[in-house]
This record gives sequence, C-alpha cells and structure tokens, in this order.
Amino acid sequence: MNAAVLQSNELLPEALDISFKPIPAVLVIAMLALFLVVGYLFKVADTEGMWVAGRSIGNVENGMAIGANWMSAASFLGLAGLVALSGFYGLAFIIGWTAGYFVLLIFLAAQMRRFGKYTAPDFVGDRFNSDTARALGALTTILIGFVYSVGQARGMGLVGLYVFGTDYATMVLIMMAITVAYLTLSGMMGATKNMAVQYVILIVAFLAAVYVVGFTGGYSTVLPQIEYGALINDLNSEFSEPFANSSFFLWVATAFSLVFGTCGLPHVLVRFYTVENEKVARQSTVWGLFFIMILYWGAPALAAFGVDLYDASQYGPTYAAEGGMSGGEGDLIVVLAAQLSNLPTWFVGLVAAGGIAAAIATTAGLFITASSAVSHDIYTNIINPDATQREQVLVGRATIVVLGAIVSVTALDPPALVGELVALAFSLAAIVLFPMFFLGLWWENTNRQGALAGMIVGLTIWVAAVVNDLIVPFSDLYGQVFPAIGAALVGTPIVFAITIAVSKVTEEPPEETKRMVRQCHSPEPMSRQESAEDVATDGGETPADD
Repeated sequence: MNAAVLQSNELLPEALDISFKPIPAVLVIAMLALFLVVGYLFKVADTEGMWVAGRSIGNVENGMAIGANWMSAASFLGLAGLVALSGFYGLAFIIGWTAGYFVLLIFLAAQMRRFGKYTAPDFVGDRFNSDTARALGALTTILIGFVYSVGQARGMGLVGLYVFGTDYATMVLIMMAITVAYLTLSGMMGATKNMAVQYVILIVAFLAAVYVVGFTGGYSTVLPQIEYGALINDLNSEFSEPFANSSFFLWVATAFSLVFGTCGLPHVLVRFYTVENEKVARQSTVWGLFFIMILYWGAPALAAFGVDLYDASQYGPTYAAEGGMSGGEGDLIVVLAAQLSNLPTWFVGLVAAGGIAAAIATTAGLFITASSAVSHDIYTNIINPDATQREQVLVGRATIVVLGAIVSVTALDPPALVGELVALAFSLAAIVLFPMFFLGLWWENTNRQGALAGMIVGLTIWVAAVVNDLIVPFSDLYGQVFPAIGAALVGTPIVFAITIAVSKVTEEPPEETKRMVRQCHSPEPMSRQESAEDVATDGGETPADD
C-alpha cells in the first residue's frame, strides 16, 4: 500500500505472551454473553425496528452508539498502532477521524434526518429518482461494510489470540460467529442498545490503560494525554522527524479522505435516522464527538508509552535490528503496553475486552447498513416491490450471515493493517457517497444524470487506486496522485465537478424533488415518522430556501 505504515502483519508470540488466561477469558466470555442477552431482549420482527430502531433513540444514547460505532478496532487498537508505527503520519488519522464530525454537524446531520429515509442508498435513490443510483449506492455501502469489517475481524482475532491462546483463525471465526448471531436476532434496536453498553466497556478499558500504564511507567501523573510529549525527544525518528516515512502530500490526502469519508459512511449516517427529529440528530452528533474525543485524546500517549516500553524490553534489540516492530505488534500496541508494564493479567484482560467490544460494536453497525442495502434497497425497491416485512427482515438476516462468512474468510489473511483497511473504506465513502449527500441536500438542481456520472467516475477512481496499490501495480504516477488510502483528495473534487457539470447540461429534476430538498432546510419541526417527501407531496406550502 502506498502509505508510511506498511509493515509485516506477523506477530512476535513471545512479546504478546500468547497463552490461555483464565480471568481475562472469563471477562471476555461474560461480555460476549451480555451482548447476546441484550440482542435477544431487544429482538425485532419489523423493518422499522430492524433498520432504524423505531426512530426512538435519545440524544445521549445515540451519542454513545455513535461513539461505539466509531470506536472500532481501528480506533481502539489500530489508531495507537498507526502512531506507533509511523509517528507524525499517524496523526492524520486522529485529525481525519474527528474533524469530519464538524462537517456532519453543520451540513448533514439534521438535513439527513429531515429527509427521513431508512438507508443511505434510500436517500440516493429517492433524491435522484433513480433505481440505478440506488443500486450504485447499495453496492458502495456493501463494499464499505466489507472492507471496514475485515479490519474489525482482524482486531477481534488478534485480541482473542492473546486472551485464549489458541490460533488466530479460530478466534476470527468464533468472534464473528457471535457477532452475526446477535445481529440476526436484534437488528438496529438491539445493536443500538448493545452499542451503549459496548461504549462504556471500551472507554473504561482504554482510559484505564492510558492512566495506569502512564503512572506505573513513570511517564505521567494527572494528564497523560499531554504529559507524554516529553517522550518524543527520546523516541526514534518516526516520532521526532515529521513525515520521515511519508510525503506531506500523502499526509494531507489521508486526512482529507478521512474527514470527508466520515461524512459519507452509511453506518454513521444511519444513526441520524434512528432518532425522533432533527434536533436530536444534532445533539447526538455533539455527544458522539465528545465520546469519541475522550479516546482519541489518549491514543498518541498510549502509542508513545507502548513504543518506549517495547524498546526497553527484552525484545528491544530485535525491534531495533529489524527497523521497527511488525504490523501485528503495532495493531496490538494497546495490549502490549499493559503487558510490558507488568500489570496484573486481569487488567491486561480488561484492556483486551475493550478492544473486542470496540470491534463488535462497529461490525454491528456495518452489517446492519449492508443488510439494509441488500434487503431494503435492492430486494424490496428494485427486485420485489411487493415484499412483505417478514420477507425483508429474512433477506436482511441472510445478508448478515453471508457477509459475516465472507469477511471472516478474508480476515484470515488480510491485505493490510487494521487502520489501513478501515481507511480504504473512508476513501471510498469520500469519493462516491459524500458528494451525493452534500449536493443532494444543498443544491436542488443536482439531477439523476449528474449523480450517476459522478458515482460511476468515483467508483472507477477508487477501484483503480486499490488495484494499483494492493493487487496489480500498473502506474506509479496514478499511485502518487490517487493513493488508495487518500484517493479522495483529488478524486472527490473531480466527482463534484462532474456531477455539477452534467447536471447543468441536462434537464433539471422535477419540482417535487426540489421541494423535498427545500423541506430538508425548513425551520418547522417534523414528527417522528414524517419525512421531507411526505410534506413535499402533501400539497402544503414549500418553505423558502435557507
């Protein structure tokens, strides 16, 4: 991959102390059992509960769900690992994965809720009056869910390896089977309730690691989030020399892709459909950003502690001789930091349990959005418009099972690190979906032809970038302009330009569609089940543009 963090995925077993650990195992098993119980208690049988939790989730609970949805293995494990492996370049991930929420808060959260659909492809199909656009949106959603989930499955497998001492493949299959089991039962309602529980588990585990490792190692006292700065001068050039292992262009491209990819991720945007109205959607975004910030503020500190502890350990000479720790060790730097601090095994197990909770929470959101794309957007809206609710839920559950199997197999030999895999999904969302959401909500003259042209070009750019970086390199120049991990920096403006240009030279969308767009910006509150389409087609007055 054209990125500074490319490393071997191999793991040094001795450093991790891979063995069965009774107390951590009990903690993890109890946590997984809790998720299954919550999923069963909140199981659903209708599409409203399956896809949008009956639009009944409050602002703080939804904020916690946003946080858990977001605190994936890439955040809990991979973010610190990226910083540990690449220093300043890794900060692009912290900036990108937080700044995007400000764009969401200002431009998309409330407007998406007012539009009032079930899924991101639903928005694309209805806004642009096109089943082809709906299908492209669904395909993109499934691709995002697949790429993103492989990273989560890898994270679950690595942490399970530490706790249970068995082989990596077995842990991937077991963890994914449990995730699929409770999702097929619960749908979005149970997933949301579980996400609130998962957030509490993961944030307690992560903060405990930051504070206890910092204190016991003599690195920090009260605020490890800022006190770790003293370590930078003592660590290797990856931390002390900005962009030592990457170009400034790649840093900017990565940050850009992550900022605007945040605004295009279907499993993030669907959180705004689960609340009662646009006011709660805005409040949820603020709460979500706060909950996310708590973890991200401490990730660089834990990475610095982990690198220093690893360097000073018995594995330090190997680390120095081979030019750095492997990708596998980087992905587990959070657990390694606790392990090398000689903390009690049960404490390291608590940290590991937080990593599993983070991975499962995100996988839940991804699988729900992917299953809704297949069941609601492809099967019901395109293939079988007369499908009953029971048939839709059955297709959705079958999709979760199939996707779980494909992700599990791919995660047995993943092509990149956890953070890298997730960043690919962000790049895709930023190129293909974000321009459609932004223009669809803020420029009423965006039409079907423009949207189709933009989405096709965006998909082509992203697929070519991934093939060039990960599968069959065909052009150094293309890789420099469109690095897979940061292809949106150049790709997203191209998609915007093509969508606008084609829309201008073709027929304007129907007046009814324009009224829907205007209604998304109305100051008048809407009821729980009401959508912009309902108001626009009821013959009521159309609010003025903002």
